[in-house]
Amino acid sequence: MSLPKCPKCSSEYVYEDGNLLVCPECAYEFSANDLDEQERIIKDANGNVLSDGDTVSVIKDLKIKGSQSVVKVGTKVKNIRLCDGDHDIDCKIPNFGGMKLK
Repeated sequence: MSLPKCPKCSSEYVYEDGNLLVCPECAYEFSANDLDEQERIIKDANGNVLSDGDTVSVIKDLKIKGSQSVVKVGTKVKNIRLCDGDHDIDCKIPNFGGMKLK
């Protein structure tokens, strides 16, 4: 059985101690049941919980890598999709196409 990574510091050196799992790097103790109950919650800049299909507004100018273009403040992005990975939001920005946002 492979043990999960630490939810606090993402260390892979977690070990079992009785009913608990312990991270030796940050000393965080948790149970395997806690991991099942935790759901990743993504919030916007105002603290509102986001879900699939929401519409969000860009709060600062975003430079696009590999291009001279900029997504301006106030641009509305409709029908977002939440995803796992290093970026939280998958969307299509008008006049720019598909993008991943944090």
